[in-house]
Amino acid sequence: MNRVILFNKPFGVLSQFTDKGTEGSPRPTLSAYIDEKGFYPAGRLDRDSEGLMVLTDTGPLQARISHPKYKLAKTYWVQVEGTPDEQALAALRSGVTLKDGKTAPAKARLMDPPDPLWDRDPPVRFRKSVPDAWLEITITEGRNRQVRRMTAHVGLPTLRLIRARVGDWELHKLQPGAWRFSSELGR
Repeated sequence: MNRVILFNKPFGVLSQFTDKGTEGSPRPTLSAYIDEKGFYPAGRLDRDSEGLMVLTDTGPLQARISHPKYKLAKTYWVQVEGTPDEQALAALRSGVTLKDGKTAPAKARLMDPPDPLWDRDPPVRFRKSVPDAWLEITITEGRNRQVRRMTAHVGLPTLRLIRARVGDWELHKLQPGAWRFSSELGR
């Protein structure tokens, strides 16, 4: 039976178990939070992004979750700088052309701030003169920093990025740094 761990990755944590970087001091990794043996991340989440990571102890399931050919939907809550208009949302929905080619169409909508939402450490930088908004964006690709590049392309730089869903697995009320076992079916 496939075993699955759902983990709420905090800001600043690498989505791997060891730090192979060249920086002077070690950076926090998954090993600071998860001590179960034989589990591996099914996909990555940037160090400056937060939210749901799915880990499994089964190679075929890991591939089904993370390999681009399976087009597993991933949903993000994105706090952006600026006020999204219908033109920006339409561009995200139809796909935008980035340096590495055109993205597949995304689902994109304005949303209320997630509730409840934990504080981020360090806090997001706010400017009194520039409004911000929250978007819910669902993609089926997994290009490097794709959501951030997409929002920047339409003039809405990302301030905060939280992955809320991977396939049928959801973040729910899992707090940053917390994890739990889940079934393969996404419950």
